[in-house]
Amino acid sequence: MGGGPSTAPDRSASHPTAPGNPAPAAPLTDTRGVPAKAYTRWGLPKPLAPVPERPDRTPVLKPSGPPVVLDRVKTNDKVVFLTYDDGAEKDPQFVKMVAELKLPVSMFLTDSVAGSDYDHFKKLRDAGGGTIQNHTTGHANLRTLSYEGQRRQICGQQDRLEAHFGTRPTLFRPPYGNYNSDTVRAAGSCGVKALVLWRESMQIHNMRYAEGDRLKPGDIVLAHFRGPDELKGSTITEMTTRMLRRIQDQGFTVARLEDYL
Repeated sequence: MGGGPSTAPDRSASHPTAPGNPAPAAPLTDTRGVPAKAYTRWGLPKPLAPVPERPDRTPVLKPSGPPVVLDRVKTNDKVVFLTYDDGAEKDPQFVKMVAELKLPVSMFLTDSVAGSDYDHFKKLRDAGGGTIQNHTTGHANLRTLSYEGQRRQICGQQDRLEAHFGTRPTLFRPPYGNYNSDTVRAAGSCGVKALVLWRESMQIHNMRYAEGDRLKPGDIVLAHFRGPDELKGSTITEMTTRMLRRIQDQGFTVARLEDYL
């Protein structure tokens, strides 16, 4: 009848969720902090490759002078950059996808279509660590406007985005990729540091390349906030999954554009 420790087996060891025991460890995640099941849930065959801890980059944004114009970033890293235009489609499932996969997306917003729900894009920005950038107030073909007309389109959207999101964009994408010397001058007067074009554009199922048929390090990829009506029944999440698969198939991963500028 001694008072020593009991020799009865500790059954709680085989029952990790028994009362008093700690909860099971969280599922293993990749270097991005994304669990493998998240990639499976969004239709990807494997995790996205990690982004280099120290980007191989040559800073291109200048503290003064006219904005630079770029469609690719100079780097040896096998990374490309996801950019989305306009803002007509506001799918909450895309917010979930960006959050779960921690996708860094640069959003070039047009007030005439995105302005009806800027809170949606605030959620999207916060979900993946993305950024909000400028795509004019009304998606005008800037080549058809005077300098002052262009300035109203660009500066007006700078003001709106700063008011809604708390920061003034440094990047600007001219609608349709159309610009001239007045565009560069007007954008610079509004605080823009770079006009951002693209090397590839994502269609419903495949990429369209500006040259060749392969991605190159530092390419900027264009997509749009579009829904099933414009994507022939596909959703923006399905289109993005196809885009990510094309990127993976070519041995690339996605990085945050602003980290390389």
